[in-house]
Amino acid sequence: MFGLSCRQLFKGLAAIFGILGVSWLAVDYFVPSPPSKITIATGFKGSSFEYFGQQYRERLAAHAGVAVELRETAGAVENLRLLQDPKSGVHIGFVTGDVPDSSHAPEVLSLGPIFNVPFWVFYSSTEPVDRLSQLKGKRIAVGPIGSGTRYSAENILSKGGVNSETATLLPFAGLDAVGALKDGRVDAAWFNAGPDAPPVQALLTNPSVRLMDFPMAEAFTRIFPDLVRVVLPKGVIEIDPPNPPNDVTLLATTSRVLIRNDVHPAIVQLLAQTMKEEHGGPGLFQRAGEFPMSTDPEYPMAQIAVDYYKDGPSLLPKYLPFRMAIYARRTIALLIATLAIVLPVFGFAPRLYGWFVRERLRRLYRRLRVVENAMRLELTVPQAEALQSHLVDIDRVASAVPMRHSDLFFLFKYHLDQTRSRLASRLAEAQNRKPKSVKA
Repeated sequence: MFGLSCRQLFKGLAAIFGILGVSWLAVDYFVPSPPSKITIATGFKGSSFEYFGQQYRERLAAHAGVAVELRETAGAVENLRLLQDPKSGVHIGFVTGDVPDSSHAPEVLSLGPIFNVPFWVFYSSTEPVDRLSQLKGKRIAVGPIGSGTRYSAENILSKGGVNSETATLLPFAGLDAVGALKDGRVDAAWFNAGPDAPPVQALLTNPSVRLMDFPMAEAFTRIFPDLVRVVLPKGVIEIDPPNPPNDVTLLATTSRVLIRNDVHPAIVQLLAQTMKEEHGGPGLFQRAGEFPMSTDPEYPMAQIAVDYYKDGPSLLPKYLPFRMAIYARRTIALLIATLAIVLPVFGFAPRLYGWFVRERLRRLYRRLRVVENAMRLELTVPQAEALQSHLVDIDRVASAVPMRHSDLFFLFKYHLDQTRSRLASRLAEAQNRKPKSVKA
């Protein structure tokens, strides 16, 4: 249309591909693709954290095809340490409310508390135990070193004068602790788990063990503000005969999900959806909709999770599958980035278009000037005819000039016609001179 050369076309295509490339790099930087695999730090076998880790893995695979690796750990304390270490490969971790707070972990964000986790103290004595001091001299399974269970047990037991000097604290946990209690290798077993955890279920239905009551639970919540008082109602495990035979007051801590602050936003929203589905219903120690919470007194909340709990999923994830929503978001971002680069260019397009037309006409004028300069000399018939052929070629090339630029086009045509008329006169003069030269 503009009579562009191959080189100019190549430059134009290079510019287009360059714009697309820059746009793609901008999108890849500002809207990176979510990872296809994440790692969750859970806990030891048989713990509530291991159970919910498996539930998360199934839901994330079903919702979005995201592969989840579950990292077995000693518990909450180790989980927090792994989240603080960028080389650990752990992106998400379960943590209880009684481990060190955000001042010790500035690299992490909270997705909110997810449930109250009771402390269960089962013992094999026939005499009722309702004071911590009664556990002095006993062998107590409190979980492995580095676990949140042991950390909490040592803090709470210390208020009753029970420590490694006045009792034997053993590292049994989960089903191993259940077996140790049944075999008589320990006198009591301390658990920090939900009521559905296999170790707790195994002992709640075992008539040979008893569950310790915490009548001073309210006092402990004042000493340890991160603890809460919960009640296991009489007969909630079994109605007839009632199990437990009476209401049992328990201490509990609030568990939460923490993430590294560099976890992809799409994964954060996906986790918030998973948590709401998994923990949003009623439970033994919670009301429907109570969890997950959108506030966390100990850790800063991830804003994406807060928005999800308040307003639900954003527009694209609401109507599109996870991966398709990601592709759609990246496509929109690519279009926006491209338009942000291209629109300013289009602002110069009319001037650029006019420049191409004027440049084309300037070339034709240069050719026309060559003809006019040649006409200043005395021409022979062959020379005049050659110049006429040149004008015909100029006229043909001029037809490529867009007609909507008629002011430029017709001005050039006027000059071309003037030159053609003068050349016709010069040709006639040359033809008239030719017979005279033959007669002479």
